Amino acid sequence: METTQTAPRKTLYSAIQPSGSITLGNYIGALRNFVLLAEDYDCLFCMADLHALTVRQEPAALRRNTQSLAALYIACGIDPEKSIVYCQSHVPEHAELAWILNCFTYMGELSRMTQFKDKSAKHADNINAGLFAYPSLMAADILLYQTNLVPVGADQKQHLELARDIANRLNGLYPGLFTVPEPYISKTSARIMSLSDPTRKMSKSDAEDSYIAVLDTPDVIRRKFRRAVTDSETEIRYDPENKPGVSNLLSIIAALDGITPEEEAVKMQGLQYGALKEAASESVIAVLAPIQERYQQLMGDKEYIQNTLKAGAERAHYLALKTLRKVYKKLGLYQL
Repeated sequence: METTQTAPRKTLYSAIQPSGSITLGNYIGALRNFVLLAEDYDCLFCMADLHALTVRQEPAALRRNTQSLAALYIACGIDPEKSIVYCQSHVPEHAELAWILNCFTYMGELSRMTQFKDKSAKHADNINAGLFAYPSLMAADILLYQTNLVPVGADQKQHLELARDIANRLNGLYPGLFTVPEPYISKTSARIMSLSDPTRKMSKSDAEDSYIAVLDTPDVIRRKFRRAVTDSETEIRYDPENKPGVSNLLSIIAALDGITPEEEAVKMQGLQYGALKEAASESVIAVLAPIQERYQQLMGDKEYIQNTLKAGAERAHYLALKTLRKVYKKLGLYQL
């Protein structure tokens, strides 16, 4: 009698810095998809607090933001029993592998990173070594778990390519050391743009009125959408090149309704921009309300958050240690 063997599930890894508000763009482009991805992949969702240190942090705020991000992961539907939800600094193998990878990463590679140039310009008084070596730590995050897939946006593609280069370089010296990760690019995720400059991606590092935070109150959401940039015309149609502001609002509503922006535009035919902004507000408020309610419950149970992160760190540590021991042995480091 023949038995069929099930192929091992692939590993998917994602990390978000706990350095401020999680935006509507983060939710639509990433967090809500994580729930579905966990059905098909072994997922690790990390709060990248070590990465956050490249910019000066207020300690109490960083601790609070880390708890908040953990609660948001779960409130958005991620099940910490199915997936590993953990804090980067709770698994020391991240920093240990990062040092090894630094020794195989070239200065020229790091100096070409666009994000290093951008952040150096924004924080000219704090161009630290951690900011320069940030991609090596990111590569360690990924390679530590023999990751197959990494969900990436346009701003992280360059870092993932470097992680792949480092993995291939070490595999050339020590065959079979690392799984070479591939980018996971969702075919259905909408690209959500800034409300104040719809030619740019929505970002929490921009002015507050330019983004919707997942934890914004209904009144704040309505106010931000009322101020959203549109254009001097009156027709509602999906045309990202010529009508980026209107198209962004259509994309937001469509992503939450589960239809295309073109279909949403047909539904809005004959209406004014005020009605479009109101429709965007109400769609977002309706989707975020249960997430915010669950978030408040979780933040009121600090013991649950702490126990969840402790359990996640233990599971992540087990996987990370297997890779690190393999790396140390291949490189000839004497082990007890």
